[in-house]
Amino acid sequence: MIKVVITGSNGLLGQSLLNLLLQEKEKYQVFGFSRGGNRSGRNDFSYVSIDITNEEDLKETILKIKPNFIINTAAMTQVDDCEVDKQACDLLNVTVVKWLVEVSQKINTHLIHISTDFIFDGIKGNYKETDTPNPLSYYGLSKLKSEEILINSNINYTILRTILVFGKVYDMSRSNIVLWVKSMLEKGNEITIVDDQYRTPTYVEDLALACKISMDKKATGIFNISSNELLSVFEIAQEIADVFHLDKSLIKPISTSTLNQTAPRPAKTGFDLSKTNTILEFYPKSFKEDLQRFKDIIR
Repeated sequence: MIKVVITGSNGLLGQSLLNLLLQEKEKYQVFGFSRGGNRSGRNDFSYVSIDITNEEDLKETILKIKPNFIINTAAMTQVDDCEVDKQACDLLNVTVVKWLVEVSQKINTHLIHISTDFIFDGIKGNYKETDTPNPLSYYGLSKLKSEEILINSNINYTILRTILVFGKVYDMSRSNIVLWVKSMLEKGNEITIVDDQYRTPTYVEDLALACKISMDKKATGIFNISSNELLSVFEIAQEIADVFHLDKSLIKPISTSTLNQTAPRPAKTGFDLSKTNTILEFYPKSFKEDLQRFKDIIR
């Protein structure tokens, strides 16, 4: 039995991972860590209600379980909130990772950690795993610091960098671009979307699968996980309208400079997926194909 701890098991990726791994109950024994009650709608795994920002609780609980793998999906990801509350951002995105590394070292646990395209400045785009990071925001900096903790440790680790994750699970505390655009257009609301930021969005089912493949292959190092086609956020919104047969004339383009966001965003990210194709033998599809798969699930 492979013991797996998922931090942030109530989140979008956390619940998606539960759903994926629990298809193979004979192979994986799954422990979900989250604050408060279990929101996954499932009771066929070990749920642990825990505040992972409490070092003693976190380490003690993990030492008792002795997992083979920890998949750290917990993070503060609201970019503007991170810019405003740097202390809270550092605690969850950096310090907790340091503790996870320390406890993993004691019990020889492989740590899988989720990172972001926001570690880059967005000048070049189509980033490889080996490109030099230069974060523009405090959120990006916190995720870069967490990567460095893993890289400078002597544990087995996998860093999966991802972009603009979307999907739907049982009980969600936060929306994402696809659900938000779909909901607004269904209500007939006009929306403004930036046309000068470029991304390769990630279907949460693919990110969950990449976590599982990383475990099964015991793959270590850094890998890029996203769809394979670079689109402006405006084009992303238009594709959502197309796939769900909604009125795309309601989508109006605007430039980033008009938004007055607290934290700066990289203009153009997107990932080179060659290493993911070669080593993980994982071949992400286009955003449109992912949207179609998603649509088939939520009908």
